[in-house]
Amino acid sequence: MKNRYTEEQIIGFLREADAGLPVKELCRKHGFSEPSYYAWKAKFGGMNVSDAQRLKTLEAENTKLKKLLANSMLEIDAMREVLKGK
Repeated sequence: MKNRYTEEQIIGFLREADAGLPVKELCRKHGFSEPSYYAWKAKFGGMNVSDAQRLKTLEAENTKLKKLLANSMLEIDAMREVLKGK
């Protein structure tokens, strides 16, 4: 699912709430739900924009590495099956 908001925008929303804007009003003003706010707060709370961008890069790299590992494990299992048959 594509996120409508960038990390920069999300961090801006969190800063607005930290500055004293009530969460309900913040959510209504920007058009997102309270559960989204609290999920973002758990993920991005205390970060600045560069930290969030770094997190996004690391998450993408982690996903790529997990796929590579899964493919390698499948290949190894297939080779073992072939060697068993000989």
